[in-house]
Amino acid sequence: MIEDNYKLRGLRNKLVKKLREKGITNEEVLTAIGKVPRHVFFENALIDHAYQDKAFPIGEGQTISQPYTVAFQSEKLEIKPGDKVLEIGTGSGYQACILLELGAKVYTIEYNRKLYETVKDFLPRLGYRPYFFHGDGSKGLPSKAPFNKIIVTAGAPVVPSALTDQLSEGGILVIPVGDREKQSMLQIRKQGGKLVKKEFANFAFVPLLGEQGWKG
Repeated sequence: MIEDNYKLRGLRNKLVKKLREKGITNEEVLTAIGKVPRHVFFENALIDHAYQDKAFPIGEGQTISQPYTVAFQSEKLEIKPGDKVLEIGTGSGYQACILLELGAKVYTIEYNRKLYETVKDFLPRLGYRPYFFHGDGSKGLPSKAPFNKIIVTAGAPVVPSALTDQLSEGGILVIPVGDREKQSMLQIRKQGGKLVKKEFANFAFVPLLGEQGWKG
């Protein structure tokens, strides 16, 4: 049984307040952050870190993203209930849970097999059931395309053409692009067959590995 008590819910509410103060305005996103028990992604000894607004290592060279980053990317996706969403980089599974709380139908792909096996077992026990895939997320998931929204939770050297190809008309791709240390967040909208880009502040993600990402 996953424990979630009054104290932990209070810490989540404080986190939501902090995200609002930092500029997150989408109430659906803030509500989703307030619902997902982020502490269950942490070992008991580290539970005090769960509702701080910072990233944290989860093993295998990966991190659970900073809550502000999760909220920012989710907001830029402009999720509508029923949207078919592809997540590149399952990681801990926390972002997938937020997308599910927003009413999306989520397909999530993870490059690292150990993380994939762990999260595939863990999320359903929390009551979250995205469609799990193991493989090279830089190539997207052509067998399930097109997608209304695509979110990439790892830093890419360039925008993979496979991902823009798999976006439906009117769809949105949110992806951090740059070098291995820092990236700019891009929101790319497919309009009339053209790609309309908006660029936002710098972030720092683990590298996107794969054929259209970083090599090793």
